[in-house]
Amino acid sequence: MMNAVEELIRSVPGASAACRALGVSRASFYRRRRRTPTIQRPRSPRALSAPERREVLEVLHSERFADASPAAIYAVLLDEGRYICSVLSFYRILAENHEVRERRDQRRHPVYVRPERVATGPNQVWSWDITKLMGPGKWDVYSLYVLLDIFSRYVVGWMVATRESANLAARLIREACERQGIEANRLTIHSDRGAPMTSKTVEMLLLDMGIVRSLSRPRVSDDNPYSEAHFKTMKYRPEFPDRFGSLEDARGFCRRFFPWYVDEHRHSGIGYMTPAAVHFGRAPAITARRRVTLAGAYAAHPERFVRTPPAPPALPTEVWINEPKTIDLESEVTQ
Repeated sequence: MMNAVEELIRSVPGASAACRALGVSRASFYRRRRRTPTIQRPRSPRALSAPERREVLEVLHSERFADASPAAIYAVLLDEGRYICSVLSFYRILAENHEVRERRDQRRHPVYVRPERVATGPNQVWSWDITKLMGPGKWDVYSLYVLLDIFSRYVVGWMVATRESANLAARLIREACERQGIEANRLTIHSDRGAPMTSKTVEMLLLDMGIVRSLSRPRVSDDNPYSEAHFKTMKYRPEFPDRFGSLEDARGFCRRFFPWYVDEHRHSGIGYMTPAAVHFGRAPAITARRRVTLAGAYAAHPERFVRTPPAPPALPTEVWINEPKTIDLESEVTQ
């Protein structure tokens, strides 16, 4: 990587710009440049000679010791009155010849692609997840399914059930798509890798409806941030109880919470609009009225606004799940 920085410096003015472009620490690059060549250490008189090292390899490679560990070989040779080197030297010589590794078959986790999804309007990307609601008893747990539009933060569907079920999830998705009038090949639904999300039932439903399925990477909670943030908003409400008295009690809470969330809650991520205003296209008119109000306040008392005239909170033009990191080399050159 440091060599790549040296190459890029020839076309980009300055080491700082090259380091930023390649994501290399500038301090590490300069430290590498200042590093003095290492002095060749003299060979230790205690080191094994080349013929002795070949002899060690021949012993290790022999059919007799092919399946024995260096410690076992060392012990057998000692019992025969023979010493050629220490156990550590056995391992050192094996390592130098790239012959030390885990022999057993080990499971290797696949490399999962970082999901990158963008929405420039409602009903382009939905996020869904399931959270647990505690019931009256120790083992009473209810499952709250929520489908959320990431652009408008509008809840397009929810359901409280006694269990997690792929069939229930498929029914919720189908009904939400019918209510929103979703056309084929227009929607992406993102989720984590829970059992209902990765089930064949949900997968086949999405294929039949022409919906793209998007999954988070395993054990990466940041890949599904909108659903997680929504659940936090719900569970931090003052009226959210530690436990619900019954399944109907949990559903009653949700019947009150979700109308408040979509019609009254001012969301910071959408310019302090309500999700319903953004989802159904009322946000531009509301922004225009806010701008008129602020213009009147500025005209009445301009001295109260020191830097610039006031402006209403901006509405997002696009919303990302894992926005890609782009490096503008042209802007780096002009700096």
